[in-house]
Amino acid sequence: MIQIDSTDIKKQKKLALTWAITFLILFPVLITLGLLMRLRQGEVTEAAPSEFFSYMTLHGLGMAGVLFSFAFAALWYLNSTRYVKLNVKFGWFLYIIIAIGVVGLLIGTLIGKFGPGWYMLYPLPFKGTFWPLWATKLSVISLIILGVGWLVGILHILYALAKEYGGITNLLGWQYLKKDNSNIREIPSMVLITTISLIPGVFALIIGAAMLIMYLLQSFEPSLAFDPLMMKNMVMFFGHTLVNITMYCAVGWVYALLPEFTHREWKVNKAVVYSWNATFFFILFAYLHHLYMDFVQPTSLQYLGQIISYSSAIPATGITMFGVIAQVYHAKMKWSIIPLMFLFGMAGWAIGGFAAVVDSTIALNSSLHNTLWVPAHFHTYMLMGVVLFILGFLYYLFSGNNKEEKDSFGNAGFWIFVLGSYGFLLMFYLGGLNSVPRRYSNYSGIEIDHVRETGVHLAQCAALFVGVLLIGLILMYLSLICRLVQQKATNKKND
Repeated sequence: MIQIDSTDIKKQKKLALTWAITFLILFPVLITLGLLMRLRQGEVTEAAPSEFFSYMTLHGLGMAGVLFSFAFAALWYLNSTRYVKLNVKFGWFLYIIIAIGVVGLLIGTLIGKFGPGWYMLYPLPFKGTFWPLWATKLSVISLIILGVGWLVGILHILYALAKEYGGITNLLGWQYLKKDNSNIREIPSMVLITTISLIPGVFALIIGAAMLIMYLLQSFEPSLAFDPLMMKNMVMFFGHTLVNITMYCAVGWVYALLPEFTHREWKVNKAVVYSWNATFFFILFAYLHHLYMDFVQPTSLQYLGQIISYSSAIPATGITMFGVIAQVYHAKMKWSIIPLMFLFGMAGWAIGGFAAVVDSTIALNSSLHNTLWVPAHFHTYMLMGVVLFILGFLYYLFSGNNKEEKDSFGNAGFWIFVLGSYGFLLMFYLGGLNSVPRRYSNYSGIEIDHVRETGVHLAQCAALFVGVLLIGLILMYLSLICRLVQQKATNKKND
């Protein structure tokens, strides 16, 4: 760990707090959009299809973007205050660029009613649309701005780390695989995972930017046309990779922060290097399971999709779960809300990952592909994985030197949040098992009575659980605000 000037740490923390407050504002707004969709599907409220699908688009793109942005910001903060010097002015520039992209997307979806879903499957944004062309252009441009901001930010972190630790191969931990590694410079586990997470992000963002530029060109020149299968491969590679590395970024700070509570080291070794390098490879090809239904896709790629999807679930997940167990087993630690969130976040990652593996099985995918099972599994590892990791990090960031203090208010909010979240997720899983389709604004057009009625009832139950979830979230928000106010008072007193 290098020496970072205390002034630089304060500047980086101010930037991190700005990201944190932005997340705390946007996250419940995006949850509310999801609640409105489930209320519409449950026939509790009325909403035109144009409103429903614009909400769905903003909810999907917004959640993926907000969660990745904050995961990136947390990695920036932890790396810049522990392992490497990062330019804080450039960090503020990235924040502004990403904020501009978010505002543009808000206008395009909420005002322009841009509503092709997060996936924007080609040629959907141009065929049979109910939104004006300007909304497509603005939304695509906003997404390009977001992608460019994330890309240059990732490159800045990777360049700084490579310069500090002697190159990309050292960041990947390959020096640990040499026969004589007694004199190597050890790298922190979070630096390794940061690298493994962000390099695939570079590929994903470049492919995503190329795809979006094609969309933009066609929006200006309607006579242009592109191969739909190629475009679907590009968008699924981009989307699947971005969501996966969001999870891995969050896991990175668990490696860094959990040892502060267990008082045990969590070092890099050969097993960690092998498992995370294997994950680096699998991340790039696991997206293929999204294209099982595309019969024109080469059959070899379909088999590869299943093999890689199965393989990707083992290395990093297994070694990390084992590491967490080794960290907490008989550890003399206080089970404050921070390690509790990290532990439950790991459970959410495992449960959602298992459900994803089920869906990536070709024989089962043929039945589950277009059902609510799909949002079930990715909502599980995002809501009960990434979000819990983020909330744990926020408690860490807002707690100052009192990271292990008792917080009855926050603990109550946490348990209510977990109860509401798993109840909400269960409705998705039950919907998938009962063949309730996804992406429907309402179920009135379904001719099978059982499926239609089940979909409506499950949506109503899901909305109730979202209410429970929001109550827990409000309690945790109040707890976080109290911690932040207390921390600022303490800092002011010390100054």
